[in-house]
Amino acid sequence: MRSSKEVVTMNATFLDACNKKEPAHTPVWFMRQAGRYLPSYRALKANRSILDIAKDPNLASQVVVDAVDALDVDAGIMFADIMLPLEGMGVEFKIEENVGPIVTNPIRTLDDVNSLKELDLEGGIGYVFDGIDATLRKLDGRVPLIGFSGAPFTLAGYLIEGRPSRDLEKTKQMMYREPETWNSLMGTLTKMIVAYLSRQVSHGVEAVQLFDSWVGCLSPSDYERYVSQYTKTIMGSLDSGVPKIHFCANSASLLESFIGTGPDVLSVDWRVPISEAWERSENRTGIQGNLDPALALAGGERMRGEVGTIVEQSRGRRGHIFSLGHGVLRETPPENLRDVVKMVHDATRSRA
Repeated sequence: MRSSKEVVTMNATFLDACNKKEPAHTPVWFMRQAGRYLPSYRALKANRSILDIAKDPNLASQVVVDAVDALDVDAGIMFADIMLPLEGMGVEFKIEENVGPIVTNPIRTLDDVNSLKELDLEGGIGYVFDGIDATLRKLDGRVPLIGFSGAPFTLAGYLIEGRPSRDLEKTKQMMYREPETWNSLMGTLTKMIVAYLSRQVSHGVEAVQLFDSWVGCLSPSDYERYVSQYTKTIMGSLDSGVPKIHFCANSASLLESFIGTGPDVLSVDWRVPISEAWERSENRTGIQGNLDPALALAGGERMRGEVGTIVEQSRGRRGHIFSLGHGVLRETPPENLRDVVKMVHDATRSRA
């Protein structure tokens, strides 16, 4: 195990941007950059499941490094699934292809919450940290490694609904009608996430991203009442020297609320112009984003034009990290992403 403070990173542009320093060029990385669109990933995956790869430190580390090498991005992100720490709490689930996590026994009562085990970090999910160690060895300081976790609301949504849901009806019903159960579940998940991310940091990740993928279904008032306190606890409990990124899709109405939870960088999707995100952040955070993944899939002049627009609307702003507004789509040609990286680097390197 090694502390993140002991890692010497040769390409520090991502960390510079997170810390609102002037980087040599605008850094680029993509959510799901180690995924099914890459031939190297498909070859390695073969008949394995995502969980098979995530639980094998050698395989998990290799797909991270393969993506960094293939795309020339400025950061890697550990290969895992947001559901993995829940397995270490006694939650049984499977990942169904093209659907997502399916929980065997969804949580519906306070007794269900109380039945969750305290996460055994090394014994329960030690392979995650072994994967981080292996990835750092293979990266050898070329680029920083990002760690991550699902946020309490998003994890609660999977646990309560039992499967991916756009409306999260059961989740909201518990939130509104059973406050004791809701607060107990959110508190339990928050404690787990703090421990999980802190252990990632102790193994050497140099930044962390909190995925609150589904919280965009809430109104600003409901977010403030039922969720924000838990996100604030997570942000405030982590090593202040490790940048924290907050991500949520389809949540333009919540940007100010997210900023209020204390992230260093706010990751926004394409539904809000990045110029508006900058204005609304009032320089309190960096901004990560925000090319539509469908444009990366399509490529061509339309993609290049939007890349140029995002770069220009962020020029002169400290803390821009270029990324997609969500994850890389399955059929995306890798050369399109390589073009994006080269365009952003070439357009911003002149200021170095």
